[in-house]
Amino acid sequence: NAEDFELLLLHIRNPGLHDLVITTWETGCRPQESLRVEARHVDLTHRRWIIPKRESKTKRLTRVVYLNDRAMEITARLTKLYPDGPIFRNSNGKPWTPEAVNCAFQCIRHRMGRQIMKDRGLTIGEQEINKKIKSLCPTRLSNGKTVKKSRTDLRTEARRKLMDRRCIDLTPCYSLYALRHSWATRALMKGVDPLTVAILMGHEDPSMLSRVYQHLSLNPQHMLS
Repeated sequence: NAEDFELLLLHIRNPGLHDLVITTWETGCRPQESLRVEARHVDLTHRRWIIPKRESKTKRLTRVVYLNDRAMEITARLTKLYPDGPIFRNSNGKPWTPEAVNCAFQCIRHRMGRQIMKDRGLTIGEQEINKKIKSLCPTRLSNGKTVKKSRTDLRTEARRKLMDRRCIDLTPCYSLYALRHSWATRALMKGVDPLTVAILMGHEDPSMLSRVYQHLSLNPQHMLS
């Protein structure tokens, strides 16, 4: 939802990820489209990306992604910055990969989770740590040899794993696909007809939209509006 999205933006430190996230949120494009789009795909005159069918997901239809004002501004700026190759890149100038994006989202969730724990006064108790230690492997490899972990090492490992798990439990699950689905949900709730939404998302079969977004039928506010 919009509240979770604004919270996500507050915790993004990488400007390149910020651009990628906003564009996905505003267009509903597929991750494979945003991660591969290049300046040669961009039609600024008609505010859109045009991905030829040989490069599209299905290889059967040309994929067109339309850009609103925010997505248009980002696209125009990045095509000037990167006239060759993918336009969405990290702070090192390297194109984003699915693995890098997912890793960045995990880091964000950990930062958000730690802040939530601090705000709520939550901590990892000694009893939890001691219980977790019992489930850890007591040895590790060092220079090809198996050595016993120290009590300090085990305690540090246990606390880190418990902290990571707690942070994930306390934060929303972010991904580029989640942002795409959120775009579709928002469009349908605003009254955009399902056929138009399906076309804008690049679905070959519009009936897929009704199967994926059946959850809207359980939203009384939407169904009564």
